[in-house]
Amino acid sequence: MNLASLLALAPGRRFRAALVGAGQFGQSFVFQGLRNAHLDVPVVCDRDAERAAGAFRAAGIPDGEIVRCDGAAAAKRALERGQRVVLEDAALVPELPVDVVVEATGDPESAAANAARALDHGRHVAMVSKEADCTVGPALARRAAARGRVYTPVDGDQPSLLIGLLAWARLVGLEVAAAGKSCEYDFVYDARQGVVTSNGIAAPAAGLAGCWTFDGGAAALAAARAAAVPGLARQTVPDLAELTVVANATGLKPDVASLHAPILRTAEVPSVLCPRADGGLLERAGALDVFCCLRANDELSFAGGVFVVVRCADEASWSVLREKGHPRARNGRHALLYNPQHLLGIEAIVSVIAACAGVSSGGAAPQPVCDVAARATAPLAAGTRLVLGERHALPNVAPLMLDAAPARGARPVPYYLAAGATLARDVPAGAIVSCDDVAAPAGSIAWALRREQDAAFFGAAG
Repeated sequence: MNLASLLALAPGRRFRAALVGAGQFGQSFVFQGLRNAHLDVPVVCDRDAERAAGAFRAAGIPDGEIVRCDGAAAAKRALERGQRVVLEDAALVPELPVDVVVEATGDPESAAANAARALDHGRHVAMVSKEADCTVGPALARRAAARGRVYTPVDGDQPSLLIGLLAWARLVGLEVAAAGKSCEYDFVYDARQGVVTSNGIAAPAAGLAGCWTFDGGAAALAAARAAAVPGLARQTVPDLAELTVVANATGLKPDVASLHAPILRTAEVPSVLCPRADGGLLERAGALDVFCCLRANDELSFAGGVFVVVRCADEASWSVLREKGHPRARNGRHALLYNPQHLLGIEAIVSVIAACAGVSSGGAAPQPVCDVAARATAPLAAGTRLVLGERHALPNVAPLMLDAAPARGARPVPYYLAAGATLARDVPAGAIVSCDDVAAPAGSIAWALRREQDAAFFGAAG
């Protein structure tokens, strides 16, 4: 459904959104929320009140129009006066006269609690926090449906954009061989210095000159590039979390649990992320994966973009498209269709308006298809608290995408439920951390939602 169709569902209406979490995504959302005719963002909540106020200031709101409130009554009065409200306590947000709550804290426990509370108060929820979405999104969507509300991912982030691209490809009848996203940061190659830079980190890559062009097979290329750039991570936990959201919305799964994550130039993607029978890396068609976009300084970025690789069923049609610049595989059997950018909160406006009009950008309600799990890469001692670090890494733990299963007993503990928990017993190197291995925090809303989800979809009790 395009935006014009959405607005036809509620002509002349301007909706109100409350934002929880004033980070990079949230700030861009507030900025654009004040520059469109259909959505207003009069409430920003953050544990750091100054950061919340800063989001309004960055959007051009003068200090005299920004009011910090400690209670719902004061916030309501400020809104009636036309002022912008800053809150620290997210529990107050659903009590205010808003249509939708945009959850962007990035904290799995807070995000789950904020979303559940908003739905229980009759608000729509736009979920930016993939950490909660990949863990309990199906439970939250089910709760939303029971209350006649919308629970949605948001355009502006890769999961929603990829879900939309896949829906479009399926609608027009294209056969999807692979789908996914690029890593968040390009691998930018400086041939003169023999260095690759990604996210401000420069790594020696003297051997890259010998595998800059695609001359051999896909597996050989992937191995040579990985060996040439050993100092840069090729996939991170957020990559797997975002693909898990896509898996739960579309039914697609990864080819391997840790992802292939090859280092590729954009035009190489359809030749490499396709089935082995066609010269690619994949054992199965229709797999989810990521790639690291390798490019020179003067080439266009793909950082954070999404793609589908489709089979070229009609030679005449695809020959025309190749002439127009659409990348095709070397053997002509697959082509790349892609959106090379995401615009954070700027384009999230579309999904939030859609939610208020009764439509989810995620399409059909998600169901448990995959989970992000955790494998110990070194012995983990009982009593260790698993604390998220940079890019969501847990010390001595690697993420995996596994088939979804009830989170109990000896089964794998979902990654973001393990985060913040304490190990109840030793975990040997190489073992997948199980639910029995961790002590669930008392009173956790995320754990309660997961039990609710497992009972609804797997009939699991307790």
